[in-house]
Amino acid sequence: MIQAEPFTHDINPLSGRQRAKSATCAPFTVHSQLALKDTQEFAIQGEERMIRTPASFDLTGRVAVVTGGNGGIGRGIALGLANAGAAVALFGRNKEKNERVLYELKAIGVPSVAEVIDLTNRADLEPALSRVERELGGIDILVNNAGNVSLSGGVLNEKAEDWDNVIETQLNAVFLLSKLAAKSMLSRKRGKIINIGSMYSFFGSGLIPSYSAAKGAIVQLTKSMAIELAPHNIQVNAIAPGWIETDMTAPVRTTPMKLMNDEILARTPAGRWGQPEEVAGTAVFLASQASDFVTGTTIPVDGGYAIR
Repeated sequence: MIQAEPFTHDINPLSGRQRAKSATCAPFTVHSQLALKDTQEFAIQGEERMIRTPASFDLTGRVAVVTGGNGGIGRGIALGLANAGAAVALFGRNKEKNERVLYELKAIGVPSVAEVIDLTNRADLEPALSRVERELGGIDILVNNAGNVSLSGGVLNEKAEDWDNVIETQLNAVFLLSKLAAKSMLSRKRGKIINIGSMYSFFGSGLIPSYSAAKGAIVQLTKSMAIELAPHNIQVNAIAPGWIETDMTAPVRTTPMKLMNDEILARTPAGRWGQPEEVAGTAVFLASQASDFVTGTTIPVDGGYAIR
């Protein structure tokens, strides 16, 4: 079994709340006077200009849980949500990796905690969410990102225990955590659940059948939860990343798999692999009130891979 490891590339996640020590760009800069009523103004020390950020993307006062937030795409999303103002709780199995990302979150200046947890241990899920709510407040945003993969080579080779572990992590934990978080969100009559799919949510794979089966199911689970929870002002959406540079996808970028890597680059109109921080912008949108009328959809972040 291969688990995602921390991604060490320097990132500048999508920022909805600028701070003097961390602001380096203004992804939502608004120049039109007509948009002023929808913006908040933030002064940057040492600069003469004002950055106007749409209030609809601001996550100040919101609490987010990001599973698998200690590396790769999860880390990128966690930092992106934090830079948008959210308090963030990381769920991950590796304490050392958790602590490294927790340090980054605290440097941004938002309340943050890390839970050492194996999502396949069902009895641990509810207590972990309860601890987050005691420390940070009610959960407003749940990002079901944690993932693993069994590089079995196909159904003829895959062991039953490996299949079970992937489905438990990639699908069952999503269902269980979403159910628990949604109950909390109901009391506040608002919430955002973001599930992380994959290109294999749309395409089959003869090499990793359990992974593609789980990711395909994520799309349907997202739709089903969206229908049920919409009357309670809880939106449920999914992100389908394309080929993103993380430790989980590192084997594909090695010499033995050069042919597959070349095929990926040829099929991707952007002509390159994506970076984890490039998924953060979509996550911030789906976590914010800007997406209040968006539910049940799956948004590809793939450099165009899925359109060919």
